[in-house]
Amino acid sequence: MFKGVKKMKLGLIISLMMTLVNTNVSAVPFQGKSYIVMEASHQIVIEGSNQDYIQSVASISKIMTCIIAIENMELDTIITVDDTINKAWGSGVYIHIGDKISLRDLLYGLMLRSGNDAAVMIAKAVGKEIPKFVDMMNDKAKELQLHSTTFSNPTGLDEEDNGNQSTVYDMARLMAYCHQNPIFNEIVSTKEYKREDGNGTWHNKNKLLTNYEYCIGGKTGFTKKARRTLITMARKDDLDLIIVTFNCGNDFEFHQKKFEECYANLKATKIFSKGIVEFKQQQYYLDFDVYVNKKPTDKVEVSLNNNEIVILLNNQPIAKQKVVPYNYFLGFKMVLKDLFYG
Repeated sequence: MFKGVKKMKLGLIISLMMTLVNTNVSAVPFQGKSYIVMEASHQIVIEGSNQDYIQSVASISKIMTCIIAIENMELDTIITVDDTINKAWGSGVYIHIGDKISLRDLLYGLMLRSGNDAAVMIAKAVGKEIPKFVDMMNDKAKELQLHSTTFSNPTGLDEEDNGNQSTVYDMARLMAYCHQNPIFNEIVSTKEYKREDGNGTWHNKNKLLTNYEYCIGGKTGFTKKARRTLITMARKDDLDLIIVTFNCGNDFEFHQKKFEECYANLKATKIFSKGIVEFKQQQYYLDFDVYVNKKPTDKVEVSLNNNEIVILLNNQPIAKQKVVPYNYFLGFKMVLKDLFYG
């Protein structure tokens, strides 16, 4: 959402929980239960429908299984497959009791092929017991303030219970968190993976990786109860976007067209230039430029209250910054700093 972040010595305080409301009518029709488009870096909602609807999310919940494993175990760890795999059904990577396989292989099988057998073995290895691993998943959800999310298993299966419950909003925020991890990014962006043990090659079920050049990852999901679920991420012109859909029959087509629409319409617009800015007859100094990615019809406003600048997009606050009134002494300090520290 903002360019030049590394130069922001005062820092922008981004409200992660703010929602940017899109007032424009989308040219891409949505036929499904709910969807969201989120800017990944600051978790700002671009647009959506039914964003707070809670349902079983099926296998896209495996992104939590994946990140918990990455954060808690070395990828070179060798895991011996045991009868835990008997608890898995549905999609699998066809591992067998007695197989010795690396966590890395299991994670690729989990994310590329949605292997439920891989999911339960990962949970057993990392958590020692599957219920303890599920506790780790829910603890991470609380840490990330995913208030509408509850995990009951590492697979996303929901035949025996209500499965893993969440919203498109929470799942987008979880994806944004996972996206900060380079190992996670490498896995979900892989189109084809050859197992380290030489026992085959896996192809990614995420067709957008092949069909849309800017797609950089995602996860598919399906159960009879949840129907189709899909989460994808794309990057173009340094702007990372996440789309999540629930119960959308043409989900891959919708994701691609929605990415194309957003990248065509969102433009980086400078709203502050580095230097002295004036509000209400008072001068303030900013040592960074501020850009907002906006559509041509979006309205940007700036307000000032108690030495805090608030940026609003379509009447919704998206960022705020405490500022210090500019004076000649401050200006003199800035000149000295530039002279001595360049």
